[in-house]
Amino acid sequence: MELVVGSFTPSVLLAVARRTGRLAEQGLEVTEVAVPSSPAQFRSLIAGEIDVALTSPDNVVAYRFSPENPLGVTADARIVSAVDRGLGLGLYGRPGLAPEQLRGARVGVDVPTSGFALAMYALAESLGVGRDEYELLTLGSTPRRLEALLAGECDATMLNAGNELLAEAAGAVTLARVSEVCSPYLGTVVSVVGERFLEPARRFGDALRETARDICRGTAETAAAEEAASVLGLAGDLARRYVARLRSSSEGLVLDTAVDLAALTTVVDLRRRYLPTWRDGRDVLAEALAPESGLTSYVSSEA
Repeated sequence: MELVVGSFTPSVLLAVARRTGRLAEQGLEVTEVAVPSSPAQFRSLIAGEIDVALTSPDNVVAYRFSPENPLGVTADARIVSAVDRGLGLGLYGRPGLAPEQLRGARVGVDVPTSGFALAMYALAESLGVGRDEYELLTLGSTPRRLEALLAGECDATMLNAGNELLAEAAGAVTLARVSEVCSPYLGTVVSVVGERFLEPARRFGDALRETARDICRGTAETAAAEEAASVLGLAGDLARRYVARLRSSSEGLVLDTAVDLAALTTVVDLRRRYLPTWRDGRDVLAEALAPESGLTSYVSSEA
């Protein structure tokens, strides 16, 4: 079966799954397409232009429960499986930027209400800088924000999934990391809207999970490094650092079938902390984590 998968940063995990035959074992042919922003990704997912999304779980929460999301509509968005815990997600600044210089800085986000932006607010607060002390720039996907940081179009932004390694290689500084402030965290999930692609999306998630296990047990470590170089342009030591990050227990790939409830709770609590969740006298996120909410069928109660 053919699937069209929309992602922000090209997925090394997907590339390795294709290379090692894990996708073929599930009877899948997957075409990966780049999406410019989270609103564009879910607009395409809802319209059927893409079948599956590799996305932040916060996006699934927003488009399932909150009418105040950027598209102004809700849909039967679902988390099918977990993929990673953030892959180095953190707040990165231009060369020489000190934490206190966030005050008055230009900070790039996908959109101000996206999951990475919400995590960024928490990271900045951990450095003593409040939400009203810097300027937000809406710049779209992570690769686009990396370009903006390196070009001097913003002073700081949230990066992960290899983009942060390229930034560091260009002299960018790490200001704060999600794994140190918002742990446990869930960075990427497989998501669908409705039931049409639910079953193949589950097979896709299974293929990614088996690939993750291959990488973490070492049988696909070389393939992962080579695909990181090919897909993300991470050469030599950067590719090795990327693979080490994939294998990290705190930031790396998820090896379990069930979605970690504690990590998903962190994501939901960040949205509740920084955005209004009350509408027509009720909290739209009140039941988001309940098993019957439909957000995900695979939730583990283990932290």
